[in-house]
Amino acid sequence: MTRQRRTKRRPQAIASPKLVQTTAEFGQFLGHVSGQPWLALDTESDSLFRYAPRVCLIQITAPAVAAGAQSLPDPANVVDFLIDPLRLKNLSALGDVLADGITEVILHAAENDILTLQRDFDFRLQKIYDTQLAARILGRQGIGLAKVLDEEFGVVSDKKMQRTNWGQRPLTQQQLTYAQVDTHYLPALRARQIKSLEEAGRWEEAKAAFRMLESIRFSPPEPRAFWQMKQIRSVEERDLGVLQAVWEWRESFAHEVDRPPFKVLGENALVHLSQKRPRTLSSLKAVPGLSERQVRWFGRKLLAAVREGEQRPAPQRPASNRRTDPALTGAGKKRYESLRQWRTETAAARGVDPDIVFSNETLQQISTSRPATLAELAKIPSVGKWKAQAYGAKLFRLLRNGLES
Repeated sequence: MTRQRRTKRRPQAIASPKLVQTTAEFGQFLGHVSGQPWLALDTESDSLFRYAPRVCLIQITAPAVAAGAQSLPDPANVVDFLIDPLRLKNLSALGDVLADGITEVILHAAENDILTLQRDFDFRLQKIYDTQLAARILGRQGIGLAKVLDEEFGVVSDKKMQRTNWGQRPLTQQQLTYAQVDTHYLPALRARQIKSLEEAGRWEEAKAAFRMLESIRFSPPEPRAFWQMKQIRSVEERDLGVLQAVWEWRESFAHEVDRPPFKVLGENALVHLSQKRPRTLSSLKAVPGLSERQVRWFGRKLLAAVREGEQRPAPQRPASNRRTDPALTGAGKKRYESLRQWRTETAAARGVDPDIVFSNETLQQISTSRPATLAELAKIPSVGKWKAQAYGAKLFRLLRNGLES
């Protein structure tokens, strides 16, 4: 789907955000946002600075007019709030607003924010609008927020701010400005997108996709896996025991000092340690990827991990992860490949990425469960009623052909 590029205009200056750091400020904030028809939402976390990341800032953009105004709020006339969850102990009232089913919650790339807000505050968002997902359904390219803000509003966002320490206090003015911009334009973007979705006949599809976001649930992640190291395939069997020992030490030490493991010691250094097996602090300094500061900080502990690893038998490599469900064999695999080819062709004809039609995982579920009715197809969680109605007839023909072949 092609569209004309908007003529860029210099964006108007926006008013400073309202900082919400005290109980009194939080109460005033709630008085303004409760009952509003929509709110834009984003979060900033400190995942680059802690072993277990946390939400450090919540950005909310709301209509400038009070809730209950007779006229519909102007998406370009907004007020921005920056909420400090590190200073406010109880945010449950905000969770109630985001789950009331009255207020539409506008996010960009919603899944991560949904999961982190559940993890830290047990929020359950309802009535979600995802501007990135809408852009993908429209077949747009360059769907990152910085790219979208530049193309739609001529706003240049400093992406370097995303990698700064959001857990530090006070936040810098640059951080506050970056955070504000992340939500300030989302209501206006939503209004433009809805018009485009309606014109393209894709608004109902988008609403169905947004509803599925409400079912996303956070579950504690699996422990970081040794076998997921990027360089693990290149390590020789005789070095795996030492590599596993120093990897486990790094994981334990990172948890102890509350830092991301990669900021304690890089993966490249772990591999060199397993190969060189240094015996002394001086030989440890010669290992690529290790600084003198690191050697002074934890060099003796690292040498102990190397010695311990030398006593280990080489751990057995797991079977390679399979791209397809192992249940897909014979006719089932043929059905899956047929569905995948149809999905790719359908997506190309629509000008969207293939997973906007169906993900590979969904196609595997369809291939193994072989639904025979629209109701059965719609019960597959990642399909739902809209996709069942839109694609069901074609899917059933492909499934029948697969049974006959």
